[in-house]
Amino acid sequence: MDLNKYIEHTLLKQDATKAEIVNLLEEAIVHKFFGVCVNPSFVKFSKQYLKDTDIKVVTVIGFPLGQTTCEAKVLETIDAVKNGADEIDMVLNCGKLKDGDYDYIVNEISDIKTACQGKNLKVILETDLLIGNEIKTACELCIKGGADFVKTSTGFVKNGVGAKVEDVKLMYETVQYKGLGVKASGGIRDKETALKMIEAGAVRLGTSSGVKIINS
Repeated sequence: MDLNKYIEHTLLKQDATKAEIVNLLEEAIVHKFFGVCVNPSFVKFSKQYLKDTDIKVVTVIGFPLGQTTCEAKVLETIDAVKNGADEIDMVLNCGKLKDGDYDYIVNEISDIKTACQGKNLKVILETDLLIGNEIKTACELCIKGGADFVKTSTGFVKNGVGAKVEDVKLMYETVQYKGLGVKASGGIRDKETALKMIEAGAVRLGTSSGVKIINS
């Protein structure tokens, strides 16, 4: 298995420096990762740095809370695509989900998908905050909204676990018949965990431990 081709090598911390981003990009080049996931302010730089590679530049929208307005998320997306983003990971508005405002969620996903201009859209569900049938419901709303992937986590929930095998499996079982992919992200720090996520149905892994996983 070419495990490196599952990995979106990630650096999203709020104090990330240019030097740290360069290191991330160099590691992605050396290990031939599928992509890198960076904050929007580093998209243009990353795209230019990786111009002679096939490594994808992924960025996040409405991150990490998902509580900005739909209009703000759309503008963020338009800007990110203009700057060279190959894929967009947007954060679901969990409050709207818990309120049962499903039309809002579907419309927001649809509007952001339009702003992606054909680029893949992943929707971050923030599974640590969801209970009962909320994960399945969120996945179904992502299907209706036209998303390309569902994703577990931002990794920013205090005391959160991040990706869990059972959640990834449920997400896969809910969306795979409609052709959506699953990205497991949050807490994937070793090869054993990475392989368990793939076995559960993940086709992408968001992790800051990509080099460690590949070398273990």
